[in-house]
Amino acid sequence: MVGFASLNPPYNFGTEIMLGYRIKLEPDDNDTFLVTCPSFPEVTTFGENESDAMRDAVGAIEEAIAARMADGQNVPEGNRRGPHLVRLPTLTALKVELYRQLREAGVTRAELARRLGWKRESVDRLFRLDHASRLEQIEAAFAALGQTVSVSVHAAA
Repeated sequence: MVGFASLNPPYNFGTEIMLGYRIKLEPDDNDTFLVTCPSFPEVTTFGENESDAMRDAVGAIEEAIAARMADGQNVPEGNRRGPHLVRLPTLTALKVELYRQLREAGVTRAELARRLGWKRESVDRLFRLDHASRLEQIEAAFAALGQTVSVSVHAAA
């Protein structure tokens, strides 16, 4: 889980995220599994078996999120529990939450670049899910929005 807290004491945690989405797995007529995601109607993929289908679902959901972020659309809240829950990588979760915080604050990417003293291109990469941004860059962007990142590790369920 990753929590986002205010920079000012007391450090009250705001959003706690583990970004995951429920998927539907349906056996297909050619011995594969069809994958859809209720949160993202545009997601459709398949896998040779259940584990392949769930792995492929991660990529398909990330593509849907990336498209929505590129178009300035809302990204649906994730699910915390349920059958066939696909968890997205932590870096993806951080980038999605940064995108949400930026929109909520009404701050443009150009303004974020000014606050950070970075080139606009460097800020744009923070929102590209296919770019391996460094954690310190993401932390700096959250700080520019008055947020800090807190990480905790939990035993696997």
